[in-house]
Amino acid sequence: MSREKVFRIAVLPGDGIGPEVIAEAVRALRTVEQQLEGVSFELQEFSVGAGTFLECGNPLPPETLEACRQQDAILLGAMGLPSVRWPNGLEMAPQVDLREQLDLYCGLRPYYLYQADLSPLKGMEDGRIDFLIVRESTEGLFSGRLRPMELTASEVRDQMVISRSGSERLFRSAFRQAMGRRRRLTLVDKANILPSMAYFRGIFQEISREFPEVETEALYVDAASLHLIERPADFDVLVTENMFGDILSDLAAGLVGGMGMAPSADIGDDFAVFQPAHGSAPDIAGRELANPLATLLSTAMMLDWLGHPETRRAAGAVRKAVTEVLVAPRNRTADLGGRLKTAEMGSLVTETAARLLSREAGNQPGD
Repeated sequence: MSREKVFRIAVLPGDGIGPEVIAEAVRALRTVEQQLEGVSFELQEFSVGAGTFLECGNPLPPETLEACRQQDAILLGAMGLPSVRWPNGLEMAPQVDLREQLDLYCGLRPYYLYQADLSPLKGMEDGRIDFLIVRESTEGLFSGRLRPMELTASEVRDQMVISRSGSERLFRSAFRQAMGRRRRLTLVDKANILPSMAYFRGIFQEISREFPEVETEALYVDAASLHLIERPADFDVLVTENMFGDILSDLAAGLVGGMGMAPSADIGDDFAVFQPAHGSAPDIAGRELANPLATLLSTAMMLDWLGHPETRRAAGAVRKAVTEVLVAPRNRTADLGGRLKTAEMGSLVTETAARLLSREAGNQPGD
């Protein structure tokens, strides 16, 4: 008899609505765990975020970072509060610190239209929007964010850092993602204006020769913004720099129902963080208005990444459960025009996923 595989998961609830949506992810993990063979989850919660800074003076304590290094994966809620800032005026961003400290260079942002009525675009059908943004997450225009700056200075400059090694590993990751999808990859840059982006494009063209099976195109970021609105169904995988990816990710979320429908992962060679793409939304914190679907879908991404046949089975059940739940127009949280509370939506998805897993195992007849 094979030994049970125990996956150790660091849980970082964070700030604002983070604890509310993470609670639904934890409930989902504990529920589907009961339907899996030979797999269990050891969940350990750690303090991180603006609230942690107010308590101890550091939004990402060294002991928390070190503990995260000892886990199999990291599940994160939301970080930061607009009212808690560094002396230079910047918000605290421990989620970005994690990407840099753990070298999580490959940011994955998937977008899928679960129900046509969730998109503001006309003529969309379920599933017609289905693409992935691969965002470099450790350099680019974000690289200068920790440089000392005085609000009284006469001039401040930011620096775009594009390295060959960082670009090569990013592009290879994006091509591998495309190989597992529809084999189309779009580079998004600003190579007509910025020397760093011309360099970025040149490296992309070099790496593309390693993947002749993948069809490629290159778009300037302004044109990409236009085409994502005009022809979103044409895109499969897009790869881009850190800041461009940050901006396009929010635009893309708007196409499929908003930030509450936008999961994400930041993956490196040794570690991975999974989190909803939305912020901490302190204006609705504690009111049970947050949409937990982005967090549940991020949890599904984590289950896929863990790589065990049973965790992959659970990931598929969670995604299918979201599809089934959203078929009914009454099953909407406030951001989607409905009245469900956070826990109500979470329960619907979790219970549906558990039922699907049970049915797969032959423990329950089909409806």
